[in-house]
Amino acid sequence: MKTDTSEKGLETIIVGELVRSGWVEGKADNYDREFAVDLLELSTFLKETQESKTAGLELNQNSPARRAFLTRLQTEITRYGVIHILRKGLTHGPSHFDLFYPTPTPGNPRSAELYRKNRFSVTRQLRYSKTGTQLALDMCLFLNGLPIATFELKNQLTKQNADYAVRQYQKDRDPREILFSFGRCIVHFALDENRIKMCTELKGDDSWFLPFDRGYNQGAGNPPNPNGLATDYLWKEILTPQGLTDILENYAQIVEERNRKTKKIKRVQIFPRYHQLDVVRKLLADVKVSGVGKTYLIQHSAGSGKSNSIAWLSHQLVGIEKDGQRVLDSIIVITDRTILDDQIQATIKQFMQVGSTVGHAERSGDLRKFIEEGKKIIISTVQKFPFILEDIGNEHRNRRFGIIIDEAHSSQGGKVSAAISKALARKNEEEEVEEEDSFEDLINRIIEQKKLLKNASYFAFTATPKNKTLELFGYPSPGPEGKTRHLPFHSYSMKQAIEEGFILDVLKSFTPYESYYKLIKRIESDPDFDTKKAQKKLRLYVEGHKAAIKQKAEVMVDHFIDSVIGTKKIGGQARAMVVCSGVGRAIEYFHAIKSYLSEIRSPYQAIVAFSGDHTYQGQEVNEAKLNGFPSSEIANKVEEDPYRILVCADKFQTGYDQPLLHTMYVDKVLSGIKAVQTLSRLNRARPKKYDVFILDFTNDVDTIKEAFGDYYQTTILSEETDPNKVHDLKNALDALQVYDPEEVDTIVRAFLKGVSREQLDPILDRCRARYLDLKEDHQVEFKGKAKAFVRTYGFLSSILPYNMPAWEKLSIFLNLLIPKLPAPKEEDLTKGILETIDMDSYRLEKKATEKIVLAHEDGALGPVPLEGAGGTREPELEPLSVIVKSFNDQFGNIRWEDRDRVIRLLTKDIPEQVSTNRAYQNAMKNSDPQNARIEHDKALQKAMNNVVKDDTELFRKFSEDQLFAKWLSDRIFQITYKAVQGV
Repeated sequence: MKTDTSEKGLETIIVGELVRSGWVEGKADNYDREFAVDLLELSTFLKETQESKTAGLELNQNSPARRAFLTRLQTEITRYGVIHILRKGLTHGPSHFDLFYPTPTPGNPRSAELYRKNRFSVTRQLRYSKTGTQLALDMCLFLNGLPIATFELKNQLTKQNADYAVRQYQKDRDPREILFSFGRCIVHFALDENRIKMCTELKGDDSWFLPFDRGYNQGAGNPPNPNGLATDYLWKEILTPQGLTDILENYAQIVEERNRKTKKIKRVQIFPRYHQLDVVRKLLADVKVSGVGKTYLIQHSAGSGKSNSIAWLSHQLVGIEKDGQRVLDSIIVITDRTILDDQIQATIKQFMQVGSTVGHAERSGDLRKFIEEGKKIIISTVQKFPFILEDIGNEHRNRRFGIIIDEAHSSQGGKVSAAISKALARKNEEEEVEEEDSFEDLINRIIEQKKLLKNASYFAFTATPKNKTLELFGYPSPGPEGKTRHLPFHSYSMKQAIEEGFILDVLKSFTPYESYYKLIKRIESDPDFDTKKAQKKLRLYVEGHKAAIKQKAEVMVDHFIDSVIGTKKIGGQARAMVVCSGVGRAIEYFHAIKSYLSEIRSPYQAIVAFSGDHTYQGQEVNEAKLNGFPSSEIANKVEEDPYRILVCADKFQTGYDQPLLHTMYVDKVLSGIKAVQTLSRLNRARPKKYDVFILDFTNDVDTIKEAFGDYYQTTILSEETDPNKVHDLKNALDALQVYDPEEVDTIVRAFLKGVSREQLDPILDRCRARYLDLKEDHQVEFKGKAKAFVRTYGFLSSILPYNMPAWEKLSIFLNLLIPKLPAPKEEDLTKGILETIDMDSYRLEKKATEKIVLAHEDGALGPVPLEGAGGTREPELEPLSVIVKSFNDQFGNIRWEDRDRVIRLLTKDIPEQVSTNRAYQNAMKNSDPQNARIEHDKALQKAMNNVVKDDTELFRKFSEDQLFAKWLSDRIFQITYKAVQGV
């Protein structure tokens, strides 16, 4: 016999494996199409487990009693979903029926016996339709007679794949059929031997299928399986009776989402994606074996569903036991995003069995109260947490905590994690401290309070880990040359998220713009200025000049109206974000964009976002004054017309989740993690969102490529921070003789005793005086190295296996001294330069749109830098004329092959041809300016058609570069207007 390579053969393999793992094969004839249940399996389960209640149901005959029971069952499933009914059972008449028995508790033989009576059945070729009686599914899974999962199988050997199965669900499986209605089944699988896709709600063509693959080479797909089919993990691991039971009890759920605008509630069914299930199960298994006291770094890309992963992890961690005792008494979830804070809390509370154990800590006293009340899960934001810490006392030193930190890059390195450690491990504040012999003990106690707790496990989630994050929470691994690397415990890479369609590739359409300016001197003299600083100041001047802002704003709006709104991106709902370098620049852009939208009579409007009050043109302004509505409404207003463009200064550039964002206009220097976080605001996927677009006026392709390269795949710390370099920093500080060891000891003793300022300041001021006596270079060196020492020790004190009292004392001392040290005086050798120049011209040139392709390799970060600031730079003085010429050479004009001929054409020949055009002359004399401009543009096009004979370079530039064409048209119109009017 030949190998069966058909879909039927794949079906046979899957069913055979399921049966071997504990499923039974059902029969299609036992399926009731009207009520979507397997009558034989349902009645068998009820009779074997609750026989005394089933007598009146008459399940073996088509009677009114059976119809009444099935109707009641169908009504409740329609109302609450099958997940709820399986967990909570069904009340019908005077009786309550259990429809599923959960995982037995250890040492409870009765619950184990009941669990074994659950009936897991799989039915092949299920004819499900009441109307299309021949329509059949490849497979359906039932639990105690209730359908929970459907399958459509395809086979690449017959030239079909999982995408064909998806289309079959979208085109041929009517969601009005009972089996396919919302909540009736938990999940629908479309798969072949290589790929798996899943959907939790069938909606015809709008059915959204997501990959359920393991990932291959940190991208999409599945690795080759040396022992079978690449997708057999689905039926061998995920859908075993135990595996499916775990998903039903701890992951699958229907959540309610409230629309912030309409207040309407939408029900959404959730089934865990593979990487979510994988990371939570692996974390739980490791905690069960290792107990308390480890750190875990989870590097999951944006779009990975971190909020659900955190919720599923939180509520299961509190149930982990080792040697008959709970491993963790309480779970503290810290997040720096208020929206996510609410989301995590709501998700956890969906699991009713733990809903009453969740506390939301918002103010001082809450955390201590919740711990004392036995709350198992305590949620707080980073912003509120410092105020909550104050009330945690000595009694919690013997408790065990799980500390989950969301977006760990914002809350690591001696801040939130160290604050938690200090609060949960604090000695009783009333404890007496001996003045002399306990000083070193006190210093050591302070150091210990900074360290990660031994009675806590840390779970840090982030998409973009910094080197400190990796060293603090990552696990050590031997690296090359005897160095120790630090790696994440689990990774779901940006590469995989993009390839699987969970997020969009923001680098697929990156368009840089280059600016060209010409500056002129306003004065006859030729003073000297510091050339490097002058170049930087001039760049800031021209980029912030009203003419430059106006031109860039018009480019943004024209592109958005024509290429985004005009092409109906995201079904016509697309929004744009303008990223600005500062509040002043954001306000300028807001007014320029608002003015231009009004000028072109666009129905759309802009919103500006920044923090605090700022002075603009002599008036105090803030978001509310400029926008006309409160700051708290910005996020909601962005989703509503007529608001389409969000102008930002820092605010909303990280942590903002808005799937309607399609285009970003960048006028801010970005690099490293900030570039990744800012541009990633665009990557959120949603239906009808097929691409995104970036126009960047400041950064080049190489800078952005380098920034994203560190986080495209798994990020690794190449080597640990060398603590010996902290010795070097301390030695360098000591050598500058700003302080002596006795002064450090005296200050620290006094400070820890809580003495008055009068006893501290004289010593600190004496050290300040020595600092001021240093040469300027040495002042720069001391202050830079002092800041580096405090920063680095603050981090290392959390992870060093030993205590360094001398470092701790110097850190305390420097924290008191640094604020007293003025910045080294440095003469501004560019002062007044802006008063000596004017901007003669400004022009933008659009470069080719590029797809930035990242290397398929892990990113390697270096250790925490320990160097302090170096000495001052010797100014390089040059005459103003040389600086202006150098600036114009760098940013000035296009390098034409025949510059003289081009200048003649642009200033003489073309304007003459346009101004003598008869139709244009008539329109200028007898019509309004709008019609005159139309005739002008026609005349200009004719003139440029003539140019092609003499200068193909100029014609090509005019034809291909819209910005150049617009600039030339405006310039010629100004010239010819004066000529025709006789001005």
